[in-house]
Amino acid sequence: MARRKLIAGNWKMNGRRADGIALARDVAQRAALLGKSGPEILVCPPATLIAPVGEALKGASVALGGQDCHAETSGAHTGDIAAAMLADLGCTYVIVGHSERRTDHGETSAVVRAKAEAALAAGLSAIVCIGETLAERDGGRTLAVIKDQLAGSVPAGATAANTVIAYEPVWAIGTGRTATAAQVAEVHALIRRELAGRVRDADGVRILYGGSVKAANAAELLGVADVDGALVGGASLKGDEFMAIAAAGTAS
Repeated sequence: MARRKLIAGNWKMNGRRADGIALARDVAQRAALLGKSGPEILVCPPATLIAPVGEALKGASVALGGQDCHAETSGAHTGDIAAAMLADLGCTYVIVGHSERRTDHGETSAVVRAKAEAALAAGLSAIVCIGETLAERDGGRTLAVIKDQLAGSVPAGATAANTVIAYEPVWAIGTGRTATAAQVAEVHALIRRELAGRVRDADGVRILYGGSVKAANAAELLGVADVDGALVGGASLKGDEFMAIAAAGTAS
């Protein structure tokens, strides 16, 4: 099944208003040059920048997303954001279960699944992140960890239209280390097989790779079987670098 690639930029906790607007406009201009035949482009700014970035992207072929959401629709959850609030600002995607959330905030796969289900209920597409630590890989547990996280994190009601899986080996995030093409192929093939038993249109679900993705290695990574795009961290903060990755997705 043909799957349109998705190049998603996770800006993490970076940028102020002027920075976010300038970067959004730069990405929008560069995205226009790729045309409709290119990959889908998504930016996920920090919560403080969602509204101004959304304004800057009006009319552009760039989607807007959040970096996290709460599992509840409203209530006494100081500092949290409901999925419906993101949708109200024009978001169409939200990242859930990023390793930095799992590590820094102790999020379990059950929590991630609840957040993903909240996202789907609000009309958002959930980008569900999974990935192993260096200790788990060195211990030969990568595939077991991925299977366990996938089983626990994929939301009920997941379809190719509303759910994306992002494989991000924790040891490759922000470290400059990147999984080899063979390592990526092995894990993505496993994810595809596992999805077949959980999602009715599993062949259409996009699986992204993330972990020190940059322009220099994008073509190789995006050319791997079952790699349907990239979840980009640091490189998404530079419009030229981010869109060079997107261009590699067009060619692959």
